Amino acid sequence: MASRQPVASDFPAPGNTSIIPPPPGQSPVNVLLLLHGLGDSTISFTNLAKQLSLPETTCITIQAPHPLPFDLGGFHWGDDILFDPSQGSMDHDTGFQKSSRLLREDIIEQTLFQKCGYKARNILFFGYGQGAMAAMAAALGLNFELGGIVSIGGPVPSSHWSSQDAIEKSPTPVIVLGGSSATSITQSALALLKKSFVTVEYMKWPRPGDAMPTNRDEMLPIMKFFARRLQSRAGVPEGSVEVG
Repeated sequence: MASRQPVASDFPAPGNTSIIPPPPGQSPVNVLLLLHGLGDSTISFTNLAKQLSLPETTCITIQAPHPLPFDLGGFHWGDDILFDPSQGSMDHDTGFQKSSRLLREDIIEQTLFQKCGYKARNILFFGYGQGAMAAMAAALGLNFELGGIVSIGGPVPSSHWSSQDAIEKSPTPVIVLGGSSATSITQSALALLKKSFVTVEYMKWPRPGDAMPTNRDEMLPIMKFFARRLQSRAGVPEGSVEVG
């Protein structure tokens, strides 16, 4: 069947998703799933999705399934909550079995495939930090190619590291972006990304940290990736997104 525009009632937890349709007059050929970082919610990525305004693409922001404890606010994608004493912060890498099932089975297979008629090649992820790790964990559990993954500061989860030699590389292409220092995209993390995915593009920003893109130059590699991977007749206006 032809793909149709997803609606909130298609999803297992309608209140945990925000759906931004394609620009007016365009059909929903692609779906971009946006996954926020640790301690965040769908709000910031919903604003980003509206800014992107990708042609013939429905953007769906998905809220992580687990709230943070102690009334901290925000949500997380991990199977557990662990504090890293060396960093004085929460550990991002605490297993992704539950979120992988949510993304693979509930979101991709049951909703986008079966209910809405999308093909795997037309489904992409955009994830930040822990959200990018959840996207990679989900993609590594599939034996087919998705449209792609954009990772901002998200390495491959450690739960896949010990058995990397036994896991066939995912055919889903990945672009990963991070800072020149104080980054999660270390040389060892990049090596494991290349062991996990057939195609990995790495962009190192000339600034410390893995914060979201702050200007047009930092956003341009992402827009070029979309231009290559989106199934779109209209074309992607490279560098047209205002950031910051």
